[in-house]
Amino acid sequence: MTNRKRQPSISLHLVAIASALSLFLLCFPAAVPAQTPLTLSQAVQIALEKNPLRKVSLADQQAAAADIRDARAELWPHVSFAESFTRGNDPVYVFGAKLRQRRFTQGDFDLARLNTPTPLNNFATRFEARWNLFDFRESWIAVGRAERLHQAAGRQLERTEQELVFQVIDAYFGLLLAAKQQQVAEEAVRTAEANLERSRTRFEAGLVVESDVLSARVFLASRQQELIRARNAVAVAGAQLNHELGVPAESKFQPVEILAERPLPVAALDELEARALARRPDFLRILLEEEAQKKSVAMAKAAFGPRVNLITAWEADNPAFLGNGGTNWVGSLEVEFDLFQGGAKQARLARERAVQDRFAALRARAESALRLEVRRAYFDQEAARQQVEVARASVAQAQESLRIIQNRYEAGLTTVTDLLRAEEDATRSQTQYWEAVYRWLTSYANLELARGTLSPQSPVVVAP
Repeated sequence: MTNRKRQPSISLHLVAIASALSLFLLCFPAAVPAQTPLTLSQAVQIALEKNPLRKVSLADQQAAAADIRDARAELWPHVSFAESFTRGNDPVYVFGAKLRQRRFTQGDFDLARLNTPTPLNNFATRFEARWNLFDFRESWIAVGRAERLHQAAGRQLERTEQELVFQVIDAYFGLLLAAKQQQVAEEAVRTAEANLERSRTRFEAGLVVESDVLSARVFLASRQQELIRARNAVAVAGAQLNHELGVPAESKFQPVEILAERPLPVAALDELEARALARRPDFLRILLEEEAQKKSVAMAKAAFGPRVNLITAWEADNPAFLGNGGTNWVGSLEVEFDLFQGGAKQARLARERAVQDRFAALRARAESALRLEVRRAYFDQEAARQQVEVARASVAQAQESLRIIQNRYEAGLTTVTDLLRAEEDATRSQTQYWEAVYRWLTSYANLELARGTLSPQSPVVVAP
């Protein structure tokens, strides 16, 4: 009996503790990770510093710079060092080693010693230099080819940076668009809740039928679903921005700019095409690679010519590692000419010429594709600008229509269906407007990317 009486008091005590703990947690909510303010210019700089794609292109440029040093190394003498130890009783070896060691004596002419010498040690220290004096300029052409490829790698790095800038712009404005769409969805939910409350009040007053209340509830549920999707879109857009910046996915940034129209200068189409042909880094890269391939053809032709080499060597031969011996040197001038290699050089020349034709075709194709890309970007940007104007007017018209329908509904002159349709049209017009602004800004960035002028200082990046 005593135990049964104590149980309720213990339960009430636990409930009191749980209630106090819940109140404490409500008063002191869990800490939310702080968000770092971020402008579009800062986002671009972070991406150019941290994005792995730029590091890949930078590594390619550094490798091309190393290829220049490697090609220039062929213009200098090549010096080698060798230390060797030899022991044996081969008669020719012993005879020559003693001569090189400066230890040959009269007694070494004895026939028995010449035919059956005792084993001899020889420590040889040798320096050898080989210098190609002339190779029909093949080495110099190789240096020029490496320099063109290095310049091409630099153009590719520049193009990669431009593409990164565009991707950051698209992701940054995409996050701003998602935030705007969430705001629109939240406002639509609040409006739908107010409509539901208004319909319930009018139903209780006998002014409308119950179907109005049910329609308002269905409409509210639809708006709540849109809000859920909008919040999810914000989270995905934030992750996309982190991906383009090259930072961890859990990084938290708060864009400080707003999604809004801004004045952006646009040139004529002919000027855009001419500027793209003169400045597009990827097109200039193809031109440089074509020049490099022409030098590859010249190198293949130069390989048919003679080569002149200067060869010098100095050698020290000792009976022991630190023993006293003799030294000698030799120098020679060598003229080398390949008479027959089974057609290998002819095949190399044919291959290099075929690759040159390939680059010529690629250049023609790239020029045509560049013009098409500029035209597409130009007309997309122009269409986006016009869509902004239409969407802006549509928002004003939808808001005015909603105001009229709301007044008519309050006066009992229209149905709840008309009211809900007007509210849906107003919400859709706002969503379409912000999407049009987003397309206008990103299409302008894409136009600059197409003409090869997109940079961290572009008007779409630097807010006025």
